[in-house]
Amino acid sequence: MRNTAEKVEPVNYFLEPGHIYAPSESTNISAVLGSAVSVCLFDRKRKAGGMNLYQLPITKDPRRATACYGNVAILALLRMLKEHGSQDKHLEAQILGGANPGQISGRDVSRDNCLVARKILLKKRIPIVSEDTGGRRGRKVVFRTDTSELMVMKVAQLRKSDWYPYPERR
Repeated sequence: MRNTAEKVEPVNYFLEPGHIYAPSESTNISAVLGSAVSVCLFDRKRKAGGMNLYQLPITKDPRRATACYGNVAILALLRMLKEHGSQDKHLEAQILGGANPGQISGRDVSRDNCLVARKILLKKRIPIVSEDTGGRRGRKVVFRTDTSELMVMKVAQLRKSDWYPYPERR
């Protein structure tokens, strides 16, 4: 007789910059972040979530509206979860990334990436339950979509081992 309470191992998925992923099955979504930001959304009722990874804060040009921009990526992730049955009142968010390793230009994109996430989530009344942003170190993150568990590893420089468990990405 098969045990119906048997745990199923989550799928591993590597999230590339400018992408969004909201799977229907338990998944460990991994990403590597520098100045880019990821927003993880979790539906407490459905026990399901998703994640985005954007590099720039905002675009107002509909012709450039891709998931590389925070305003597009966050709203698209919300829409994807709602299409699967989520409601705003059951959602919670975690914000990650936005490292600033040093002055590259006059504009602080990392700070702006974090601000756009906070503004949109506040407007949508989605609570931010965790935030690991800023600083000078990049991060490798792993978000488990069915539990909202999150692992963050801060690194001064990316190593081949930071891309585990994706040997084909090394």
